[in-house]
Parts: sequence; C-alpha cells; structure tokens
Amino acid sequence: MAYFKPIEIATELGISTSALRHYESWGVVPAPERGNNGYRLYTEVHFAYFRCLRAMFPGYGVALTCEVLRKIQNEEPDTAFWLVNREQAVLQQEKIAADQTLELLQNLEIPAMSSKKLKSHMSIGEAADFTGVTTSAIRHWEKEGLLIPDRDQDNGYRQFTPLHIRKILLISTLRKTVYFLQNMKDIVDALDNHNLEQARKVTENAIQSIHERIRHQFRGVHRLVELCQLLKLL
Repeated sequence: MAYFKPIEIATELGISTSALRHYESWGVVPAPERGNNGYRLYTEVHFAYFRCLRAMFPGYGVALTCEVLRKIQNEEPDTAFWLVNREQAVLQQEKIAADQTLELLQNLEIPAMSSKKLKSHMSIGEAADFTGVTTSAIRHWEKEGLLIPDRDQDNGYRQFTPLHIRKILLISTLRKTVYFLQNMKDIVDALDNHNLEQARKVTENAIQSIHERIRHQFRGVHRLVELCQLLKLL
C-alpha cells in the first residue's frame, strides 16, 4: 500500500502539517496507522478525506463540512448528501432574494395589489396589510433605524408614505439572506439618499458572492463524490 508523508499532503493542499493534525483531532478524518518510528501513515483514503475537507470548507463552512464527513465515516452517504442538499437549498433562497432585491432597485414602482389601495399616507396597520409584513416587524425596523416614518402633527401617529412602503418591501426581501442582513442598512441608507447606483452595487456584489459560493459548493460535491467512490459507498 502506498503511503503519503504529511508534508506531501500539506504541500499539495497549501496548508501546514499542523492543520492536518487538527483535522484529525476533530474526528473528521480517520485516524491513521503509525509506523515503527511513530510517524503517521496516511493512505490515499486519508488524502481523499483531506481533499474533500478543504474543497468543502469555502462552500459549506467548517461545521457542516465536519458533520458531513463524520456521516461518511459512519457509512451514511445518503444522510451526508441530504445535509449538503439542504445547504444548497438555503443558497438558492438567497439567490432568489438577491434577484428580487435587484429587481426592486431597478424598478422602483410599487407592485400593484389588486385588492389593496396605495394611499399617500397610511397607518402602521395599513402599511402592514399592504406589504404583508407584521406591525411588530415594522416597529423593530424603526427601532433599528431602518425606517423613520412621518408623524401626524395632531395625534403623533405614524404615517407611511409610498417611499416607506417601498422600503418595507425591500427590507422584507433583504431579510431572507444572511449576506443582506449585514448590508441592509447600507442599501436602505443609499435608497434614502437617492443613491440607487450604490444600492445596486451592493446588491450586485452580493449576487456575485452567491455565484462564487455555488461554484465552491459544486467543487466540494465533486470531491465528496470522489471520496465516496473510493470508499465504495456509492
């Protein structure tokens, strides 16, 4: 049987030999046999585990990758594949939200609601009903500084204009993706400042990031399938 030195694997993967030992200690790579000199005897199987691990990290993250490879060690490939599929489904939802966000920014016309009438000023209840968002969510976004509604001078009640309605629809879409949660205020502020180009740029960058992640995910799946074939699990 052919064996690989740790430095050989580490060099090909562009990591340190200590990283290999860390992965081994996590229980995501089978423990290797030891030679008479105490050195680890890594086989092609270990090499395949390390390759898979490194390929999956960028697209699936450390935690999920480790969970998947533990399932492979337990000879549960179907369970592992469904974990991967679930993460791909999450990314698909982020892509849908990103596309919807860009569409909203490119076409700032508020979509027509057949049974709902857009008014120049709406109460929080009317705004919630029109957008399909709860009043508690609207209040939360106001607390976070994402929305600053007008106030009725007589009674102090909130008043939402068509611009506020557009922002509520936009924020509701942005909340569907983790990436946008980190950039939501930048996009909303850009919209407030009528800097649509900046808002679109942030959104387009997010879409590009999603494209990169799906590429990483498929590279990871490729290595995962290779590993399963080597282990004769398919």
